[in-house]
Amino acid sequence: MPELPDIHSPADLKALPQEQLPELAERIRQTLITTLAETGGHLGPNLGVVELTLALHRVFDTPKDKFIFDVAHQGYVHKMLTHRWDRIHTIRQYEGLNGFLLRSESEHDSYGAGHAGTALSAALGMAVGRDLRGSDEHVVCVAGDAAFTCGPTFEALNNAAAQTKRLIVVLNDNEWSIDRNVGALAKYFNHIATHPTYAHLHQTAAGLLEMIGGKVIRRLAGKVEESAKGFLLATNSQPSASTSVIFEEFGFRYYGPIDGHDLPLLVKTFEFLKTQNEPVLLHIITEKGRGYKPALEDPGKFHGLGKYKIETGEAIAGGTPTFSQIYARSVTDFAKADQKIVAITAAMPGGTGLSVFKKEIPERYYDVGIAEEHAALFACGLATQGLKPFLTIYSTFMQRAYDMIIHDMAIQKLPVRLCMDRGGLSGDDGPTHHGLFDIGYLRPVPNLVHMQAKDEDEFVDMLWTMAHYEDGPIAIRYPRGSGTGVTPKDKPVLLEIGKAEVVESQGQVALIGLGSMFEVAEQTRQLLAARGIEAALINPRWIKPMDTAVLEQFGRQCKVICTFEDHVLRNGFGCGVIEHLNDAGIKTPVARVGWPDEFIEHGTPAILRKKHGMTAEAAVEKILALLQ
Repeated sequence: MPELPDIHSPADLKALPQEQLPELAERIRQTLITTLAETGGHLGPNLGVVELTLALHRVFDTPKDKFIFDVAHQGYVHKMLTHRWDRIHTIRQYEGLNGFLLRSESEHDSYGAGHAGTALSAALGMAVGRDLRGSDEHVVCVAGDAAFTCGPTFEALNNAAAQTKRLIVVLNDNEWSIDRNVGALAKYFNHIATHPTYAHLHQTAAGLLEMIGGKVIRRLAGKVEESAKGFLLATNSQPSASTSVIFEEFGFRYYGPIDGHDLPLLVKTFEFLKTQNEPVLLHIITEKGRGYKPALEDPGKFHGLGKYKIETGEAIAGGTPTFSQIYARSVTDFAKADQKIVAITAAMPGGTGLSVFKKEIPERYYDVGIAEEHAALFACGLATQGLKPFLTIYSTFMQRAYDMIIHDMAIQKLPVRLCMDRGGLSGDDGPTHHGLFDIGYLRPVPNLVHMQAKDEDEFVDMLWTMAHYEDGPIAIRYPRGSGTGVTPKDKPVLLEIGKAEVVESQGQVALIGLGSMFEVAEQTRQLLAARGIEAALINPRWIKPMDTAVLEQFGRQCKVICTFEDHVLRNGFGCGVIEHLNDAGIKTPVARVGWPDEFIEHGTPAILRKKHGMTAEAAVEKILALLQ
């Protein structure tokens, strides 16, 4: 066999002899394993879609044809095949390739993403747009089985058949989203893959598709559908001609399930599906982490992780516990003493740390799948029954439940605890995952309390305070990773809501450092002291309600106030300070340190903070300008 050439583009892939495709798949997997060991990233999902991505680019022609990947975290292989293989080592690095798909990064990336459940609606819009223009490109949506636990996916299914005649959907079924999928749909898909009829149908279909083509494939597909549709998805153990495929009820022609790692079968199937003049759904079965033993043994861990040792898969851990770990340990311990506490997550027990709660108190742990809106409403229902729901969702994903926060929690004053992990910059994940907007979207909501701790000890005190608060929704934001390393005390204490901590009271400048930015405020105080400028230092704790008495005291006492927040400046914490001082008739100028009015790129926090003026040095410059 000739030596495998370098593959830079879909054209290179199409020119490659079929017998060399398995070698290319192996090269891709080895490249991913060695590269992500140094950069971190979504290893498991990408190892699982190697053959699928090769088949798509073998059959279709991007950028004319459009691929829409749900979440798009499984797009690394697609990037490698579309002129970016030589830059894959920069994935998730500052000024390198993004960890998700971006329309601005390549003409082959027809749609950007980062959150789940968006692909099918977007793909339908593209297909309808194509139909209106009268063009002939193919639109292919690739969505994992977890995407079908999202409301928007079902909303798109409900509309698709009525709005277009040509749309290809690939259901990539690996039983995992970030953690193992849950709920009735997960059981439904598993029933398809494990039904005794499946093995026979798959072997028959695979063998025939290897040997025949054209019209014969069409006849075969029709016969398989006619004979299997009625019983392959039977909801009981006995095949029944009266039951049918759920997707066909939505107007899709269903094919599968087939082996998602059988590359020749995938190629021939896509060649057949591209000839169909109706919405079609191909169900494939894949292994998350295929080709790397540690990823197969622990798919949840290898969904997305930092650097790891190739030989063992052992992750390179940090030295101090993360806020997520402290959160989960604390709430689990609280729940052991308080039978009313329940924990809710939306498919992320690992990322939020709630695997601990799941293991130790499974009867009060609820993973609802990727369904943040349902999670919020479910928490509201629990609250009406006197329970204490801790709704644990990343800040960026809590955006999806905004209507429920206003309409169901705040108006009814239901005591739901909103625990927003990744509140602030999310570093190498980029703009779809930065939690930089929650202050802005929660600050205007009546009846809601919002807070952020300066360190780990105060964080546990805030969680303890949340557990005892019953007057309405209460929210806490906390950053990704570790804090300053402060060890929480043995017994947490209740904090007075709306009461700030004045750390240093004297100075002509008042520094108000919210949460993780309190450390930057401390550094700023030191730099000002070196210039002979004394500064007061305040830990505000409460975003809402603010300690207005402290604000007015230092507004009258000082010449300049400077606020610090890991959040966009527009409608952020600093805006709230300015608004109150204005309403109180206090004219003291306010400098603000926070993120600008733009979507922040991916990169390490240190690099991005320096670039965007989120440092003590930048704060000093702003303060000196106002003092002068």
